[in-house]
Amino acid sequence: MDDIASRLSIPIQEVLPRDARACVVHGADLRDMTPAQLDNVLSMHPELVFARTTPHQKLIIVEACQRQGTVVAVTGDGVHDTPALKKADIGIAMGISGLPVSKEAADVILLDDNFASIVSGIEEGRLTFDNLKKTIAYTLTSNFPEMAAFMMCIIAHIPLPLGALTIIFIELGTDVLPSISLCFENPEGDIMRKMPRDTKRDRLCSRGLFATAFGQNGLIETFGAFFTYFAIMAEAGFWPQRLLGLRSIWGTRGVNDLEDAFGQEWSFGQRITLQYTCQTAFFFSIVMMQWGNLIACKTRTTNVLRQGFGNAYMIWALILETFLAFFFIYCPGMDKGLRMYPIRWHWWFAPIPFLILFSVYDELRKLFIRLMPGGFLEKETCY
Repeated sequence: MDDIASRLSIPIQEVLPRDARACVVHGADLRDMTPAQLDNVLSMHPELVFARTTPHQKLIIVEACQRQGTVVAVTGDGVHDTPALKKADIGIAMGISGLPVSKEAADVILLDDNFASIVSGIEEGRLTFDNLKKTIAYTLTSNFPEMAAFMMCIIAHIPLPLGALTIIFIELGTDVLPSISLCFENPEGDIMRKMPRDTKRDRLCSRGLFATAFGQNGLIETFGAFFTYFAIMAEAGFWPQRLLGLRSIWGTRGVNDLEDAFGQEWSFGQRITLQYTCQTAFFFSIVMMQWGNLIACKTRTTNVLRQGFGNAYMIWALILETFLAFFFIYCPGMDKGLRMYPIRWHWWFAPIPFLILFSVYDELRKLFIRLMPGGFLEKETCY
């Protein structure tokens, strides 16, 4: 307050306490403060130093900070620090100079007694939290077209686009390694410039995560997979409007003269072979779209090219995922054992436009989030 008075050339009595950014509170002054006065001091001054405090006063300071809704970390090395270490959200004890009683009360022990290690720990914790979110977002995205396949079969009565066995291949086969590889992703450039997350609202599975995984990325994957399904059916002679309401007749063994749009008759065995072929193509369309989803999930707001491709685990996961898909589709005997039928080479191009749309849309979404921080897209789609 003396500095403010001298800079403005006014008496110190006229300086408002809230005009001072920093403040030093002595233990003797803290002893005479009420909880309301202490809360007022904490809310007015972003920078505070409490000097010559007792162990009980340290506990009072921790409780006051927690009343402000903040996450409180306390460092200590002695017996007198134990009450504050226990009360704090994160108690940090010194590993070298700290006494055993302080280590037992603490949540974290600094093995090197270096306060800079706290910053490294915060960065590592943020990275772990971010990568867990990316893994969940990647995994949930493929669930939307899987659910949509069954919903369309029930609502529109079309032949089942995706079988239960192919869903197992996705969840326990092709998606496993890519989702694990996201755990090894490098931190984004702004990871330490972000504000601390709100523990009451910023959950691991937030509204923005579900909105992005289901309402956006999952929706594009669904369109790509269904486009491939309907394209193969149309090539065989069953136009989309012909498929509506056809499920009951399609699965009837006694019907061996079902006509398509070209007047061709299909037996039960031919229809089932066509259905399994479409399910295989639907499966591979999801796998292809998950390629783009994996690259998109590398970052939450940063440009993917700027982030780089230094995650070798992800590269190998993409290779092995593709190899597994090829193995399931083209390995001899899979058509009889697992109902996975080989697909023609030109069917592979059907989901590519949607894969491009997926990548372009996600990069544009991240660009607008960077250009308009705090805007609608960041609030509703950033996780």
